[in-house]
Amino acid sequence: MKPLDTQHWQYYYGKPEASGVFKQYADDFKVVEDLGYEPCGEGEHQFIFVEKTNTNTAFVAEQLARFTSLPLRQVTYAGRKDKYAVTQQWFGILAPGKPDFDFSTFDLEGVRVLKQVRHNKKLRTGQLKGNTFTITLRDVKNVDAIEARLQEIAKHGVPNYYGEQRFGVMRVNDEGDVQRGGNLMMAERMINGETIRHRNKRSMALSALRSWLFNDMLSGRLQAGNFDTVIDGDALILSGSNSFFINDGKTDNLQQRYDAKDLCPSAPLWGKGKLATNAQALAFESDIAAQHPSVVDFLSQCGFDQERKAIKIWPSELQWHREDDTFTVSFALPSGCFATSVLRECVETLTPVTNT
Repeated sequence: MKPLDTQHWQYYYGKPEASGVFKQYADDFKVVEDLGYEPCGEGEHQFIFVEKTNTNTAFVAEQLARFTSLPLRQVTYAGRKDKYAVTQQWFGILAPGKPDFDFSTFDLEGVRVLKQVRHNKKLRTGQLKGNTFTITLRDVKNVDAIEARLQEIAKHGVPNYYGEQRFGVMRVNDEGDVQRGGNLMMAERMINGETIRHRNKRSMALSALRSWLFNDMLSGRLQAGNFDTVIDGDALILSGSNSFFINDGKTDNLQQRYDAKDLCPSAPLWGKGKLATNAQALAFESDIAAQHPSVVDFLSQCGFDQERKAIKIWPSELQWHREDDTFTVSFALPSGCFATSVLRECVETLTPVTNT
């Protein structure tokens, strides 16, 4: 099979004309998690709101389990947050019959417990409303071009690509070429028969592979020129929901509802079983899948079910300001969406491998 490249995916507005440095410092990328609800204040689950700097979410969970002398399965979180950033997120600790833990002695570099409250339900993966991002770009060239792109994004949204961090750290070699992320390289080795025994690494590789195929489907739709068009047989996701229905040609106002951000066409997150689409959409997705038989066959055997994900997102609460060659932008995205996919349409940049 061919190497799984990530550099060919299409832009919505064309390749950015601006450039800048991203993540020069940890607080150049800030993330605040929004569960969409407030913990109720009682129950056997102890929720803690944690700020972490340049620290991995899973590692924090492991250290919390060690600190509380609980099995790791009793420490949960709604979603993984970027390591090279300053992020705030909730962790849930199941400790029936135990008093509130005293986290004043929880000593982990780069980590602070900001809040502690009880709740009556488990904090589960994916159960969050979304995240708010604040991104600072430095040494920016052509700031006006970034502002022009953001004005377009406010009106028309961006492709809902999985961001580069899903695929592992991207590096630039001495010739200036972008080298592929480590998670994708692990996925390739698995397809070629290698067994990855480390559970977390295997999970990350499989997620990267599934995300790669979704991105390829999305890019193909951009290239085909029907990204902003509801086509026959589309699986249409209702905004704010995971529910979808099929465009069977019997409803007249679907294009208007897409334009009004009420619904959105989707692409597959590959797994076993048949595609949900039919007619023109099914033919299109089947054609893309046929170009990657090894990837499709492997994902079909990994226990995933066929799922769907919207191909477009519209950032909310979009604001920005500039100061000389420094540019700061903030916005909110739904759960599972990547800030770097918004940034990708605005500025040409690479994330440094090392951060301070």
